[in-house]
Amino acid sequence: MRGNIPGGLRSGSVANKIRIGVLSDTHLHRVNHTLKNILDRYLSDTDVLFHVGDFTSPGIVEYLTGRNFYGVCGNMDPLEIKARLPEKCVVELGGYRFGLVHGWGPSEGLEERVSDVFSKVDVIVYGHSHKPVSRVREGVLIFNPGTACGYSAAGLHSVGILECGESVRGEIVRVDS
Repeated sequence: MRGNIPGGLRSGSVANKIRIGVLSDTHLHRVNHTLKNILDRYLSDTDVLFHVGDFTSPGIVEYLTGRNFYGVCGNMDPLEIKARLPEKCVVELGGYRFGLVHGWGPSEGLEERVSDVFSKVDVIVYGHSHKPVSRVREGVLIFNPGTACGYSAAGLHSVGILECGESVRGEIVRVDS
């Protein structure tokens, strides 16, 4: 079942649509049926996959690396992941700039902290709070997919879809347990 949280961004001049699947805070110790089901059921029609930290297992990074994948490490990730993935990065796709960062500290003020990390981006994708967010703030789409599995501060499990065409639109997709 798909549940929309509105969020969109300016018009651009992009001919082809790009669909980006977004994960965060999976907190898995290994690749399991739940992760495979989420990827197959909810994100199989995406062109690119973002994971914005707290994988907790290098095996998850390895599993996702076989896809068109961009990721950043989170505060709960072991040193092996932190050595492999940056704390933040900017990815350019479909004529848009995406700032990826996990986030840190309390949920209160998190959106402001991650916003201060980037300049000249169209979208900021973050995690950490386990709460889905899709809203435009000062001309930038601020997007958090929530958490697909494990503890959910929002009381639901979710992933995100970013669709890039003439604009960037963020959708939060509820994941059935």
